Amino acid sequence: MRSSTSRAAALLVVASCGALAPPVRPGAPAGALWARVPGASAAEYAAVYGPRDCASPAGDGMDERIFALNEGLVGATKGAIDALYEGRDFARFYVLETLARVPYFAYLSVMHLRETFGDRRPGDSERMRTHYAEADNELHHLLIMESLGGNSSAVDRTLAQSMAFFYFWYVTVVYSFSEPAAYHLSELIEDHAFNTYDDFIKDHGPKLKGMPVPDIARKYYERDDPYLRDQFLTVKETDGGFTSRSRPPLESLYDVFVNIRDDEKEHWKTLCNLVQFDDLGGDAAGAPEPTRPCVVVGDECFIEGEDECAAEPVLVASR
Repeated sequence: MRSSTSRAAALLVVASCGALAPPVRPGAPAGALWARVPGASAAEYAAVYGPRDCASPAGDGMDERIFALNEGLVGATKGAIDALYEGRDFARFYVLETLARVPYFAYLSVMHLRETFGDRRPGDSERMRTHYAEADNELHHLLIMESLGGNSSAVDRTLAQSMAFFYFWYVTVVYSFSEPAAYHLSELIEDHAFNTYDDFIKDHGPKLKGMPVPDIARKYYERDDPYLRDQFLTVKETDGGFTSRSRPPLESLYDVFVNIRDDEKEHWKTLCNLVQFDDLGGDAAGAPEPTRPCVVVGDECFIEGEDECAAEPVLVASR
């Protein structure tokens, strides 16, 4: 009893002196405040740093250790590809799009295997259709890059396909044990993809506007039945619609890359919702936000959030 009282008092002291400490930021020393009072329970910690009558993130966070691992893997891989393909954008995009399809294959493989053995979970059918639509979308991104000559080198094809082979098995194993961890890895990848295409459009806009639309892009975005494209648009637009028909017309290669960039953003939204809410639609009350790291303590995970009762950043229980 005495030690419990001492820990609670220590937590209160640390909390009251929060202004003297550097703010906790996502991904960095997220567990620093907790470490100052060793042995404090999750309930004691939450009572001080996570008052339930103050603001709390709507969705779950990601264990900071897994968060850091995924960030490291994505950052290292993307950095290596960017360095290797500097000045060869279409070849770089070919490699990236070859890899981009792989996670959706892995998700579907695991879900089909579970279903084969009678493990049918509510919502799985809709999720499987969405993942198939996402894979089909990434396939067409890949076909567009191939039409632009991105796969003209046998070395590039061998590298991309070899990486995809090992990546498939890695994601399959991770997804089998932790769906949120696998989805978070893809969330980071899709975020990188969006920013990569966005930077490319900004840097090469005038040149792209003078280049023709590949036939495969016109077929996919204009002539094909939009059912599969609409299937992966899981987050409602502001007007409440899900349709892809509102996309800009294809007048040049610039418009093709705008569509590809926006596709990646839609995948990112879905993945954010799957990580944080275990649901394709997520929190209907607001737009998706990036998943944040949290500190696992016992059965709860504490995530940084803004406390309406204090000016200082605090950690609140995310689940």
